[in-house]
Amino acid sequence: MTTLRRIAFIGNSLPRRCGIATFTTDLQQAISTSQPEIEASIMAMTDHGQAYDYPAAVALQIKDDNIDEYVRAADFLNTGRFDAVCLQHEFGIFGGEAGAHILVLLSRLTMPVVTTLHTVLAEPTTAQRAVMQRIVEASSKVVVMAKKGRELLHTVYQVPDDKIEVIPHGIPDVAFVAPDAAKARLGFAGRSVILTFGLLSPNKGIEVMIDAMPSILKRRADAVYVVLGATHPNLVRDQGEAYRESLMSRVRELGVEDHVVFLDHFVDQTTLLEFISMCDVYVTPYLNEAQMTSGTLAYSFGLGKPVVSTPYWHACELLADGRGVLIPFGDAAATGREIAELLTDTPRRQAMCKRAYAVSRSMTWQRIAERYLSVFESARQVQWLKALARPDKALPETRTAPDMQIGHFLSMCDDTGLFQHAVHSVPDRSHGYCVDDNARALLLACALNNPGERPLPEFLTARFAAFVQHAKTPAPKTATGERCGRSVSARAAMQARRGADGPPSCSRKRSPPRKALPRRAPGVLRCSAWTPIARSSPMTCTPAMSGWFSPTG
Repeated sequence: MTTLRRIAFIGNSLPRRCGIATFTTDLQQAISTSQPEIEASIMAMTDHGQAYDYPAAVALQIKDDNIDEYVRAADFLNTGRFDAVCLQHEFGIFGGEAGAHILVLLSRLTMPVVTTLHTVLAEPTTAQRAVMQRIVEASSKVVVMAKKGRELLHTVYQVPDDKIEVIPHGIPDVAFVAPDAAKARLGFAGRSVILTFGLLSPNKGIEVMIDAMPSILKRRADAVYVVLGATHPNLVRDQGEAYRESLMSRVRELGVEDHVVFLDHFVDQTTLLEFISMCDVYVTPYLNEAQMTSGTLAYSFGLGKPVVSTPYWHACELLADGRGVLIPFGDAAATGREIAELLTDTPRRQAMCKRAYAVSRSMTWQRIAERYLSVFESARQVQWLKALARPDKALPETRTAPDMQIGHFLSMCDDTGLFQHAVHSVPDRSHGYCVDDNARALLLACALNNPGERPLPEFLTARFAAFVQHAKTPAPKTATGERCGRSVSARAAMQARRGADGPPSCSRKRSPPRKALPRRAPGVLRCSAWTPIARSSPMTCTPAMSGWFSPTG
């Protein structure tokens, strides 16, 4: 197989405002940075009625409700000879019932597909289960970001373990810094900062954190809760800013207006990292356990921030063993108590910071890109093997494979092993033998022992095995520490066995026997390691076959 040259990512893309758009863009950029020789493009899903000023990395956009555009995208990928496609899957970003339109695209692709599942449902509807199963069938590999995803794929969808890869959510690789400088730049100097960021929606549990603020302020009067992020576009489309207004109303009812700040912005990565850097505690008070991944959690953990979170699936894994603090769902009292404990216990908080930063180094985008590239290569191998095993449907059912012809192969063998080269159909004895050819011959001999095959003679299999064993066994050393190895040339292999005072060598029993090679004959060189010889040279020395060979063959 050739090396990877072109990869396409199917999913949302910035500047569309959603977590998958950010993830797809980050992964595409990480691949491009890690391997600049690879062309990494995005096939961007565009939601109904919207238009975006996509960057140059977006090679094609697909309107989610237009099935013809899925067909057009498949044609684009096939004719563009992309080596692999990486699908970013979430049910809600594709058209059709349970996002079934994406199946039209996948069913037409000729290259391997690696699917990243951002959601794995424990209790899918009938339609969701059917779509998920067909996506898995169309994929050479599926990627999840938490071990819980692997468990659900195996138990709920019966996906074999060897088809599943667990690769965590990527994070920017930035230095570990104290929060004071960022606080000063952003106008929060002298405050104990609690942060939540992301697109606002009711399942984020922001109201629980607001209800916890009075108890926090009793112990840390300088505390401030910063809520960074625009309202989710789908929520704005359906309800306007009703949810944000309800949160602000709750702040006023509790009298904590001076301690809760809403920043209604969808920020770029540089600004986001600045805000994370300034916080003392990061909180994700989400209300739904069935959250397979959280980019906000990964980013904050990766910058070395103490995290207080409800026990949704991703948080349970990432924050286990004291790497963070888990609190019950919807429990304002527990939320306030744990955050206040961290804000008033500086040594504990700082130790948690350092531990989170150290653990997260394997999650940097560079490392994640390397793992995805490895999965792409593995997926290509899987597809290649499937292609070899797939019957050719174009052949008539009555057609049978012709008998295997091994006459030339047998003519290339003698009682030492398989010759390395031939002149047309005539063995070229001057080049002798090499280990890799005889090892392949041994593999062939083993394969032909399977039922239904015509096996090679056992003595021939034994010769190949003896040759490989001979090559593997280190040659003995002389008193001076030199190797007194074995002959590897065809000429030497045909010599009669030498006298007891000469170095051991391979021999061929011929009648009549040839004259024995002198112990240190002129023109015979000693080789004690792998010595590459130019193709024009009459002999090649093979690994571990240290000893004598003749440059004249």
